[in-house]
Amino acid sequence: MNDNNNLLQQAFDFRDESRALHALLTAQPESFFTQPSLFKGWAANDVLQHLAYWNSMADKQLSDEAGLLAVLGVIRKHPRGLRGHESDHFNGLSGHALLEHWRAGFEAVADRFSTADPRQRLKWSGPDMSARSSMTARLMETWAHGQALYDALGVVRQDHDRIENIVILGVNTYGWTFRNRGLDVPMPMPWVRLVAPSGKVWSYGQAQDAGVAGSIEGTATAFCQVVTQTRHWRDVDLKVEGIHATEWMRQAQCFAGPPHDPPAQGTRLTQTAASPRVS
Repeated sequence: MNDNNNLLQQAFDFRDESRALHALLTAQPESFFTQPSLFKGWAANDVLQHLAYWNSMADKQLSDEAGLLAVLGVIRKHPRGLRGHESDHFNGLSGHALLEHWRAGFEAVADRFSTADPRQRLKWSGPDMSARSSMTARLMETWAHGQALYDALGVVRQDHDRIENIVILGVNTYGWTFRNRGLDVPMPMPWVRLVAPSGKVWSYGQAQDAGVAGSIEGTATAFCQVVTQTRHWRDVDLKVEGIHATEWMRQAQCFAGPPHDPPAQGTRLTQTAASPRVS
C-alpha cells in the first residue's frame, strides 16, 4: 500500500496487477500470443489489444474528455463492433511489440491517475464515474482478462490483497446483478465472509442476515473469479448457502453492459494439472 494519502491507491494496485501479467507474458514465445484461450477463443493478442485500448480511453478521461466522447461515438458506429474497432486501431500490432505498447500505456495511465482526486467525476461510455471507480474498473478488467492467459499457461496466479478492490466492486454490484436482468433485488444481501490472500478475513453484510438471505464463505480469489465471470461458482472453493446467495452467485456480474451469462461449469479452468505459482 502507498502511504501518501494524497495519492490514489487504486492506481498503484492497477499498475501492480498489470506488471504481474506483463511478467508472465514477457517470457512467452511469439507463438503463444496467437493461441486461443478458453475465454471466447481470445488469444493474448486480443486480450492485450482490449486492455491497451481501454487503458488509453481511461487516460482520455483525465486528459481529453472531448476526444473520449468523440471516439465513443465512432465505436458505436463501427460495422464490426468493439473488437473490430480495437483490431483496426492496432493495425496488426501483435506479440511482444503489442505487449510493450500495452506496458507503456498502463504505466502512463497509472501515473496520471495516481495524483487525481479520487472523487473527481469522469465521463465514460455509460454513467459518469469517479476517478477511483475508473481505476478499480481497469484493475478488475486486467485481473479478469488476465485469468484466461494464466489458465492457458497452466499457471495458478498468486493473488495479493489488492484484489480487495474487486471484492468490494463485486459486493457493491449485488443489486446491479439483478436489476440488469430486470429482476427484483432480493433483500437483505447475503452475508459474505472471505479469506484474503494475506490471510486476513474480510466480511460484508450482516451476519444475522445469513439465516434469511444465506451466506457466502471462502477465498477472496474464488469470489472475484465468480463476480468477474471467469469461473462457474461450482468450480471454486466457495460455500454458498441460501436462496439469495445461490441466485447471486448463479448470475453475478460486477462489470457494466448487458447481462452476460457466466461460463458453464467445468469450462473455465487452469489447463495444466501441475501448475506453478507466480507472484
